Amino acid sequence: MRHFGHIPATARAGLFHREPCEFSAASPARVLAAALGATLYSPATRPRLADDVLKQVDRGVVSMVLCLEDSIDDGEVAGAEENLVRQFADLRARGLETPLLFIRVREAGQVGDLVRRLGPSARLLSGFVLPKFTEERGGPFMEALAVAENMCGRRLFAMPVLESPELLHLESRRETLAGIGRVVDKYRDRVLALRLGVTDFCSAYGLRRSPDMTAYDVQIVAGVIADVVNVLGRSDGTGFTITGPVWEYFRLQERIFKPQLRRSPFMEQRADALRTALIEHDMDGLLREIELDRANGLLGKTCIHPSHVLPVHALSVVSHEEFSDAQDILRPERGGGGVLRSAYTNKMNEVKPHRAWAERTLLRAEVFGVAKEDVGFVELLAAGLVT
Repeated sequence: MRHFGHIPATARAGLFHREPCEFSAASPARVLAAALGATLYSPATRPRLADDVLKQVDRGVVSMVLCLEDSIDDGEVAGAEENLVRQFADLRARGLETPLLFIRVREAGQVGDLVRRLGPSARLLSGFVLPKFTEERGGPFMEALAVAENMCGRRLFAMPVLESPELLHLESRRETLAGIGRVVDKYRDRVLALRLGVTDFCSAYGLRRSPDMTAYDVQIVAGVIADVVNVLGRSDGTGFTITGPVWEYFRLQERIFKPQLRRSPFMEQRADALRTALIEHDMDGLLREIELDRANGLLGKTCIHPSHVLPVHALSVVSHEEFSDAQDILRPERGGGGVLRSAYTNKMNEVKPHRAWAERTLLRAEVFGVAKEDVGFVELLAAGLVT
């Protein structure tokens, strides 16, 4: 699979200076962590879940979470587990490419039980999402994952969700973060990414942000995100990939845009039509939050609606200017440091302070590609919508 692999090769060639790389569930963890992109959540109760998964491949989704936790009623868990077993068997029988698939469980005991029940279909599973992760809950989850990995004979990743009240509350945050750090460091090879449960953070105070506000406008939430990145997202080799929080609103629909795009046959007109549609359909909040995610050290995003996927991926593509700066900073002859003017002549690149940024940027360029000089977000989004 690859990002933007759902659009024709000729269209990709017109968009990218360097195209996104191909990857699979067997790729190195550093590549998969960067490539998660918009991770689409779906309730495990959906009766045609296998069809839904395959349909999302055609929409550019590369990672999905099939949820047994908050997205379903407490009384539906047993039936949802049975449905997962059936749907995985269906997917295996079809033999078609699937996204990276993760199951969000409630308790540690479900991990091994589900792998056992999945049987040969477990080869389609990339790992588990572990809710309300703390040091106390995390240890049993990670031990269960190790046992399940041995049971199925394949690598399984964990994606802990940081969403517990102990993490939110100021008086317990420091020790909670330290405890989480001890667990994920112990099982570092199995932790693909850390996910933020911002909806649970807001719930603890009876808050809900409007579509005009990002998670970073809610100061209690912004403070937690900053502390999580501070402790667990460092670029000194001790940190982890941390993904952006969910965006709850989904008035945006692809069908809203397509008639406007069809009425605008030329690229400039098409881009103008799409810009108008983005403004008219409350997309601004999501776009601002994605930009703020990256500015605050997060990569990828939890998504609960397919319409969020393309914007996340389009804004994850590395611009030609970013790529040029990163390459200049990392040239071997720059190893001793120094300051240089960017090739775009609009900024100064400091080799030592900007090195970690440049390394992260080139990794993102590897998995999401580098846009051509005259290609921006709107062109990338429009190309995905009209295929």
